Amino acid sequence: MSDTLYFDLFGTTLGWMGALASEQGLRKLILPKTSPEEVVKDLKLEIVGAIASTKKFRNLRKRLDLYFSGSLQNFDDPLDLSGAPDFFLNAWQACKSIPVGNVRSYRWLAEQAGNSKAVRAAGLAMARNPVPIFIPCHRVIGSNGRLHGYGGGLAMKQRLLEIEGVTPIQSQLTL
Repeated sequence: MSDTLYFDLFGTTLGWMGALASEQGLRKLILPKTSPEEVVKDLKLEIVGAIASTKKFRNLRKRLDLYFSGSLQNFDDPLDLSGAPDFFLNAWQACKSIPVGNVRSYRWLAEQAGNSKAVRAAGLAMARNPVPIFIPCHRVIGSNGRLHGYGGGLAMKQRLLEIEGVTPIQSQLTL
């Protein structure tokens, strides 16, 4: 039995975004881009056969707008992370536990995910995070207190941290 997928493209104060969801929950979120075409490119073939539905994502769009304005702190939407490796699931769960306005290191994330030596794997889990902001991988930074890698670019990572009141980065780091 195949799962019905839904998608939407929408404008926000930070740019165009896209979302893909199954009946189980949000499956993919595209960080703000300069055009809807860029969003479609990032959604790739995943939207082939998916149903366009502005209505299904109306509440999500409103809450993202609140988040970008600094009014909303957390997202507790159901997520569809099916098929992900156990370590990634553990790392994503640990990432979700990082409080708004705080950052943690990749080392901390690896420890929380169950393998203190898997710092690179923790970084890979963040790089493969299909639902940024909902799994707030922007809150994970290097042990040296610097921003490292982000699917939306380091400027977007810094912007999301600023929205959450994280400045300067190094004063908030918990190793």
